[in-house]
Amino acid sequence: MNTPLKSSSPITASDHDPIKNALSKVPEVTLLFWIIKIAATTLGETAGDALSMSLNLGYIVSTGIFAIIFAIAVATQIKANSFNKWLYWATIIATTTLGTTIADYVTRSLGIGYAGGSVLLIALLGLCLITWQKTMGSIAVDSISKPKAEVFYWTTIMFSQTLGTALGDWVADSKGMGYTTSAIIFGSLLALIALAHFYTKISKTLLFWSAFVLTRPLGAVLGDFLDKPIDHGGLALSRFGASAALLIFIIVCLLVFKQRASAKAH
Repeated sequence: MNTPLKSSSPITASDHDPIKNALSKVPEVTLLFWIIKIAATTLGETAGDALSMSLNLGYIVSTGIFAIIFAIAVATQIKANSFNKWLYWATIIATTTLGTTIADYVTRSLGIGYAGGSVLLIALLGLCLITWQKTMGSIAVDSISKPKAEVFYWTTIMFSQTLGTALGDWVADSKGMGYTTSAIIFGSLLALIALAHFYTKISKTLLFWSAFVLTRPLGAVLGDFLDKPIDHGGLALSRFGASAALLIFIIVCLLVFKQRASAKAH
């Protein structure tokens, strides 16, 4: 079921504006969108840890590598004239891998802990959203077409991915909830947001960004569950193997979406 999660909020573009929808350089927000987003955030956790831990490159070097990939992906995305699902999701994966290593560096290497890192990143995310709103007049995501709006969009996403990693580690590790319990907690919160979307008048834009942030800690704990040692509550799978499997899953989802879109068009 791919029910569009569109907004009726005053700060969100109209669902029925074909010109805005055609110009938008982000995908329609459907159930498949959220499935791929969770898989991408999980991939970000396993791939980020693969570089920083399995290859022993450390957080700074890994962050530098992912930052270059992120900058190239965002620049290419902004330069593109229209929406391209492969480029879009490659950029999402770039933000989530970068977010993983940044969060690990901030919370571990800087010594401010998961709680301190989460508070700092919440402040940065809030500042980014407020600046975006004041500059562009809207933080709606259904008609991202102008370069300046795209810069705010991807900066916000990068902060949300980083915050999500810190939140996931904080709940799973510092609070001792473990990976499976933490996954249930974040999954339940996402379910509540979905219910709020369908059965309340809460701003759909607010609900979208809340869900977008929460998919990241869910992906973080799922990624840790896959690759952490068994005595730490994980499955001890290879980070490279788990990353490859997640990437294949994302590609299959995108191919299925392409086939369904083609069938619908005909």
